[in-house]
Amino acid sequence: MTDKALKVPEPGEGSRRRKLFLMLGGTVATCAIAYGLYWHFFASNYVSTDNAYTAAEVAQVTPSTGGTVKEVKVVDTQSVKQGDVLVVIDDTDAKLALAQAQADAERATAQLASAEADHARATVDLKRREALVGSGSVSGDELTKAQNAFTSGKAAIAAAKAAIAQTQAKVDQAKVDLARTTVRAPVDGVVAKRTVQVGQRVQAGAPLLAVVPVQDIHVDANFKEIQLERVRAGQKAELITDVYGKSVVYHGTVEGFSGGTGSAFALIPAQNATGNWIKVVQRLPVRIRLEPEELKANPLQVGLSMTVTINTRDNAQGK
Repeated sequence: MTDKALKVPEPGEGSRRRKLFLMLGGTVATCAIAYGLYWHFFASNYVSTDNAYTAAEVAQVTPSTGGTVKEVKVVDTQSVKQGDVLVVIDDTDAKLALAQAQADAERATAQLASAEADHARATVDLKRREALVGSGSVSGDELTKAQNAFTSGKAAIAAAKAAIAQTQAKVDQAKVDLARTTVRAPVDGVVAKRTVQVGQRVQAGAPLLAVVPVQDIHVDANFKEIQLERVRAGQKAELITDVYGKSVVYHGTVEGFSGGTGSAFALIPAQNATGNWIKVVQRLPVRIRLEPEELKANPLQVGLSMTVTINTRDNAQGK
């Protein structure tokens, strides 16, 4: 016998080992059953993604009339209310145009008054001649001239009225152009992307800045297509952002689905008809509306990362 002789198992050791294996197997089976029940009754009713970002319908601010920028009253990150003055364009040309239009309108009004006076005289003259034509005191030629003067007077009045309408339209347009030299905020929000400077010559339609309506921010959640089988508009969602962490949970509602995947709207869309096609799971943007009260309490900015979990147990569309 060598020093490394085989160890003889003690009585009952095999039985204890079998019991340990049975206990381990029972534990694994119990965990598997518990996880299966958890998945079937709870986890399978939720879909989640961290490929989600905040977005908003950003309002681009552009002037409706050209000119030289006289004042810029806001800076980036500044909060503004709808109607607040953002940019003031030099209004000298607009005021001159308005004064000219008003002078033309006054001239047209004077012409109408003159035409009406002439027409009134022609009317009286025509009536007198018509009364005398039977007695032979007025020749037919004189009566014809009076009738022509009466007709010309009516035409002059119509032309003067048309001129007044035209000049009034020019006055109204000049007033609008003058008002447009003051550029105001189209919505409540925060100023961003300000590029306009004092003294800059701007054209109508040129972008000056943007106003981000942070109070109306929504979330675009890019779910995999295999996750969307039970997702419906109107279902509830919970959202977490990296800015506040898990201490702040936002609640939202599924508003709808994008008209196509990100690859479908890419600058160079994928050509899946080629012979080297490889299937890739696509993602479809899902729009989530956030609760305004929660946004007011914990403001967000555009482009922040979010983690979105949708509860699919609520079949909001009745499908």
